[in-house]
Amino acid sequence: MKAAIFSRVPYLGPAPEGVWPVPAASYATEVAQASMDDALDQFQLADELGFDWVTVAEHHYAPFSLTPNPMVLAGALTERVKRAKIALLGANIPILNPVRVAEELAMLDLMTGGRVVAGMLRGTPNEYITYATNPAESRERFEEALRLIVRAWTEPQPFGWQGRYFEYRSIAIWPRPVQQPHPPIYMSGSSPESGEWAARNRISLGFAVTNVPLAARAAAHYREQAALAGWEPTPDDILYRLGVHVAETDEQAIADLEVPVKMITRLSRLIDPAVMGAIARAGYLGRDAANQSGRVMQQRTLKERIELGELVAGSPETVVKQIRAIKDELGAGILDLSFHPAGREKTLRAIELFGTRVLPRMHEL
Repeated sequence: MKAAIFSRVPYLGPAPEGVWPVPAASYATEVAQASMDDALDQFQLADELGFDWVTVAEHHYAPFSLTPNPMVLAGALTERVKRAKIALLGANIPILNPVRVAEELAMLDLMTGGRVVAGMLRGTPNEYITYATNPAESRERFEEALRLIVRAWTEPQPFGWQGRYFEYRSIAIWPRPVQQPHPPIYMSGSSPESGEWAARNRISLGFAVTNVPLAARAAAHYREQAALAGWEPTPDDILYRLGVHVAETDEQAIADLEVPVKMITRLSRLIDPAVMGAIARAGYLGRDAANQSGRVMQQRTLKERIELGELVAGSPETVVKQIRAIKDELGAGILDLSFHPAGREKTLRAIELFGTRVLPRMHEL
């Protein structure tokens, strides 16, 4: 198994909850700078400890994340992360210019010597307001944008594109990706439609803001569809994102989490239930809308989150056991680990404990 460290680069100061977009009145530059520095230090430490990937994402208009453009953060990481793959999970391609996305990812692949992983996502439903994009079109826009990006990476001659949502007179990107035919691609696969499309197109699958039972069911559907398409996904084709905290003992880890877990701005606080219902009726969540809406909106206790595999927490020995259980149920080859903000020193210590006492055993699984 491989380990990735993920940070959405949360704003580590007080900010309003239950509203989106979040007013900037409570924003403080010094807090934002400290938040960014903390994330960069975590990524660098993880790279030095042997983590396989570092991952960044795209979110807008909230202290939930300070990375509206993950390409910029990935560029900064090329100076701090010298060995691990740099995964952008991802670019929210239905609301972006797909040719620009292809260019930026190719540029990053060149800068890293071929260490980029290209996550192509639709984004959280609320963020379609960001650039005035219709969420009902998100799936079709995503599929067209991804086809265009792959062609921009692989077509050696200039070409034109006239699609339903994107139109370009001539495309010929420079630089080209180092990895051939292109960087590995991951997409979110919690909905049946996404799993089916990924299987038909031989694209790897990622799961986030979910739990192990739901992800295992979606992964099984993906594998079934891949078999119908004539191929078999490997464990590395399945990525699962979850929270993590490691301390010297189980008791210390749980004590560290009791307060910070209550402080974390969860996605469910950014999306009003009425808005979520309207989005589901618009078809954004696909055929499995009830389950997907529930996985985003439901609040759980710390114990429940650990039992469902949303979080691993405890001593190194306990965390290894929890990871082994997730592997057995889900079959994921890559765990994308979001270390809980238990304070700067405790979080860095948790990353160090994971890297020295969990990661070697995880690599053996």
